Order: sequence, then C-alpha cells, then structure tokens
Amino acid sequence: MSKVDRNAPKRSKGSESEYSLMEFSREFPDDAACLEHLWRSRFAEDGEHAYCPKPKCRRVRKFHKVKSRPSWSCDSCGHHIHPTAETIFHKSATSLQLWFYVMYVMTSTRCGVSAKSIEREIGVGYKTAWRMCNLIRTHLMEQDDSYQLAGAVEADETAYGGKPKASTTRGMTPSEAQKYAKARKTRIVAMVERGGRARAYVKPREGALETVSLHVAPTATVYTDDWAGYTKLHHTHPTHHTIKHADRIYASRGVHTQTIDGFFGNMKNGIAGNYHGVSAKWLQSYVNEYTWRYNYRGNGRAMFAELLRRAAVVEL
Repeated sequence: MSKVDRNAPKRSKGSESEYSLMEFSREFPDDAACLEHLWRSRFAEDGEHAYCPKPKCRRVRKFHKVKSRPSWSCDSCGHHIHPTAETIFHKSATSLQLWFYVMYVMTSTRCGVSAKSIEREIGVGYKTAWRMCNLIRTHLMEQDDSYQLAGAVEADETAYGGKPKASTTRGMTPSEAQKYAKARKTRIVAMVERGGRARAYVKPREGALETVSLHVAPTATVYTDDWAGYTKLHHTHPTHHTIKHADRIYASRGVHTQTIDGFFGNMKNGIAGNYHGVSAKWLQSYVNEYTWRYNYRGNGRAMFAELLRRAAVVEL
C-alpha cells in the first residue's frame, strides 16, 4: 500500500523542479489570494495598515477589504486603494489568477511558450493571450541597465531573420542576393559574463562598439571575434582579447566566444521553435524574455518570485 497522500501531493525529491504546479496552486488557489498578494506587496505588508494618500489623512491608516470591489478602503476617510491600478493588470477583465498562472508558465519553461498555447490552456482569446505575454515580456522582463557587466565578458552581434524567397532574389548574383538578405535582417548586440548574466539589444542606437563600451565595466576582460568594428574597443577596455574566426580559430588559451554563441543559439532556436517568426517591431521583447530566462537559469522559484515582485513594483 502506497504511503503517498493523494489529497496532499508533494514535489518529489528526485524532481529538478524548484517550484511546481502543486505549490503554485496552494499559494494562489483563487483570484482573491492573488489580489491579497498584490495588496500586501504594494501597500500593506501586514495586510491591514497602509499609507493613505488622501490630503485629510496622509499617514498610515487601517484599511479593510471592500466586498463588492477589488480594493481596500481606509477606515478613517473611506479612500479606496486598488492594488491593480497602474500595473500590467490595470483595467484587465482577466482573472488575476490567470495572469499569475501565465507568469508561472513563462518562468517554468526553459524554451518559451507561445500565445497560442496560452490561449488553449487558460481559455481566453488569442488577442488577450498575446497581450498578456507581451506586457509581461515588455515591462516585467525588461533588462536592468543600472549596472555594468564585469569579470570575463564576451561580446558579439548576430543577425536575425529568415532567408528571402527564391522568387525575390531571382536574377541576382550570389553576392547581390547575400547583400539583399543581410539588409533585411535585424541586428542584435549582446554581452554575456562567463558563468554570469547577459544583456542583449535589438538595433541599438549607439552601435555595437558603443553598446559594449556602455554596458561593460572598463575593468572587465572583454572577448570578441575579429570583426573590424571592435578594433577600437581597447581605448575604453584595455584588457581586450580577440579570437580570429577568419582564420578558423575558435578557441585558443581561454580566448573564445563560445559562451555568447551558445546564448545566441538558445535564443534563436527558442524563438524559431516556439514562435516561428517574430517581427522587428516586437523582437526586443522576445530578446528580453530569453535574456531574463538566461539570467535566472539557476533557480526557477527565484525567477517566478522576481516576476511577481516586479509586477508589484513596475508602474505603467
């Protein structure tokens, strides 16, 4: 007879999961629990006392939950505070539990999840599912530019976009067809710390060289390929090593760009496998998602917790 309690399932010790669906269901069983979490995270840590912004109060007051509305009311002046106001959940008719579940799914998968899959799983329309995923990628997974990458940092750029149709390049020479295809692609510049964090940008205004100089600390050891655009990088980063891909040399005594090549490979394969195609207009949000996932790859629970924290902090 099995000793497992089927009414109270637990995560197996042999599982690699750090935050399973069972734990999510217990922590956020309904919309009220999600709203309570947002209220405590944004305004009232103890669930009762919060700062009242109304001119007559303007101090910490006791609040009570309003039964007919998703808000809390001040016991002294009756001022209402809505936990979802000015967040990605603002004026959304979709249940908060579904919002939280989409965030859980996006952080639990390592390859990404399409809006079409979200549509089928939570029972909303495709436009609603796409909007939810887009807001999470754009605002909650936005990259943090407040610090510079340090240590051993690899920098490189890549072109994103498929091959043009054969009918569009008919009559062109191979070199002309290659230039035409390259012009239609979107450039992505990225920097990755070895064993650390990553940062990536779509068509940065500064250009590849200036972007690396801006986001990588001057004391860092920078590794790049032999692209001519990086020849002046030593002016801002004295410790700059180059690997000559033109000579078919890809690693030499610790000098290589294999870490960032792996980052680009995971990102491109993930986008191609799950989303099939992304327009240049929205490409940065998808790059944000894969950069976010890379930076929190060591802890799935921390990834979801950080997304919840940002949902309470980021204001639109």
